[in-house]
Amino acid sequence: MITSTSFRRPKTLRLARKPKYPRISVPKVNSVDQYSILRYPLKTESAMKKIEDDNTLVFICDVKANKKQIKDAVKRMYQVDAEKVNTLITPRGAKKAFIRLTADVDALEVASKIGFV
Repeated sequence: MITSTSFRRPKTLRLARKPKYPRISVPKVNSVDQYSILRYPLKTESAMKKIEDDNTLVFICDVKANKKQIKDAVKRMYQVDAEKVNTLITPRGAKKAFIRLTADVDALEVASKIGFV
């Protein structure tokens, strides 16, 4: 007895694909590394105030980078842990990242080590 008004085909065996040749001739290479994620540190007066008062570094980053990638890039490049990362897109279309460092690390020392203070 039919109780439904719609007919659905039965679930059948679905085998994994075994292509005879790759459909893409050259596989994509991930071009995002820590050097392309963090473009350059911001050297404005407000950025310097953030360094002194809030223990926060300000960087211009790649627009496609997410917060986790930015956090990992800071750890790999400068050997410091980031407590929190806030981002925004500027009116010019660049991504600005506010990287708050942990309490045991002084942002002023890190900034002077990088060479922008």
